[in-house]
Amino acid sequence: MSNNTGNTLVAVLAGIAIGAGIGILYAPDKGSKTRRKVKDGFDDAKNDLHHKFDIVSSQLSDKLSSAKFDLEETYEDLLSNMSNKTDDVISFLEEKLADLKKQKAKLQK
Repeated sequence: MSNNTGNTLVAVLAGIAIGAGIGILYAPDKGSKTRRKVKDGFDDAKNDLHHKFDIVSSQLSDKLSSAKFDLEETYEDLLSNMSNKTDDVISFLEEKLADLKKQKAKLQK
């Protein structure tokens, strides 16, 4: 963050705080009502934030579960392919060995 952006952000936050303070001082309600309204507003914001956190947490958990399933499926596919390739290599080597034995038998005659 550049210095000018930081200064601007501090100035905006200070302006919001000063405005909120002046608004509370000139509020038409009694102090106890104003404090209750502020507390209720904070409680509502806290509950809303908690609800959003729960939603994001649930979505993240679902995505991680899906990614884990995909990873396990990919791993199983890889193992299956490796097993098939291993069988192919063994068959190829057995054929070559049989050919070499035939060639050896011909040479020994």
